[in-house]
Amino acid sequence: MMHRGLLSLLAISLVCCGTLLSTPLVAAPLDEPLKPLPDIPVQDPRKVELGRQLFNEKQLSINGTTSCASCHHLDHGGVDDKPFSIGFQGDILGINTPSVLNAALNFKQFWNGRAETLEAQIEGVVKSPTEMGNNWPHVVNTLNQAPAYLAAFREAYTDGVTIDNVQNALATYERTLLTPNSRFDQYLKGNTDILSLDEKYGYQRFKDYGCIACHQGVNIGGNMFQKFGVMGDYFKARGNPTEADLGRFLATGDEEDRNVFKVPSLRNVALTAPYFHDASAKTLEDAVHVMFTYQLGRVPSAEDVRLIVLFLKTLTGELGGKPL
Repeated sequence: MMHRGLLSLLAISLVCCGTLLSTPLVAAPLDEPLKPLPDIPVQDPRKVELGRQLFNEKQLSINGTTSCASCHHLDHGGVDDKPFSIGFQGDILGINTPSVLNAALNFKQFWNGRAETLEAQIEGVVKSPTEMGNNWPHVVNTLNQAPAYLAAFREAYTDGVTIDNVQNALATYERTLLTPNSRFDQYLKGNTDILSLDEKYGYQRFKDYGCIACHQGVNIGGNMFQKFGVMGDYFKARGNPTEADLGRFLATGDEEDRNVFKVPSLRNVALTAPYFHDASAKTLEDAVHVMFTYQLGRVPSAEDVRLIVLFLKTLTGELGGKPL
C-alpha cells in the first residue's frame, strides 16, 4: 500500500499540474529593436471632445471652406486621397500631406521639421497663406461668437476661448489619434503566429538591408532627419525641382540641411499613398525601389520588394478600437 504522505504529495502535484495546464500561457514580448505603440494617453475628455469638434471646424479657415479634416481623413490613414491637398482658395498645395495619425509621437512636425510641437504645427497651418489663410485673433473672435463653442471652452478651460486654448484643444485631440494593435504590434507582443512566414521574412529583410537604421522607434520613423538621396542625386534624376525639395534648409538656411527631411513614420503606410514629400511614388513597391536606389545604393530583387511590402502592410493599426 502506498504511504499516506506520498499519496498526499501526488495529489498536490496533480492539482498543481492541472492548474498549470488550465491557465492560458501569456506570450512574452519579443526582444526586437522595434517596439509596439504605447497605450493612448489619458487626456481630459472635455478637451478631447472640443478638439475633435475644432478638427472638423471649417471656420478655422478665413473663408469657412477648410478644416483640419479636409486634408486629414481619419478613415484614410490620416491623409487625403490626393498627391497634394487643396487649400482654402482651391489652390493645390506644394507638398504631400503627412498623416495626422500617430503624429504626436514624432519628434518634430512637418516634413522639414519646422514645428517643435503639435501646437506649433497648428499655429502654422491656420496662418498659412495657402492652407487656411486665417489669423488667430479672427479665429478667437469667430469662436467667441458661437454659443456652443463659448460654453464648451468655458467648461474645459477656466479662461475660455484663447489662442493657446484653441491650439491645446486641437493638440489634445490629436494626441489620442494613435493606432495600436497592428498585426506587427501583436507579433512584437509575442503572438508570433499572427504574421505569415513571408511577412516575417519581409521584416527580416527590412532589418538586414538597414531600413531600420532610419525607420526606428515606436513610430517606425518620425524621430530623426535624413538627406533624401544619400547614395545618389534623387532630385536630378527626377527633374523639375521645387521649393519644397529644399526640405529642412527652408527652416534653418543651413546648407547642410538642403534636401534633408524628417524620416516619415511607416505606421499605416499601406493606406497613405502616394509617398514622399513630392508624392512621386504611387505605390509601396515604387517607394521601396526609390529607397533602395537613393538611400541604400542597392538594386532590390523582385522578391526583396515583394517581401518588404508584405511586411509594411502589417503596420496598419486600429483607430478607436476599429481596424483602419
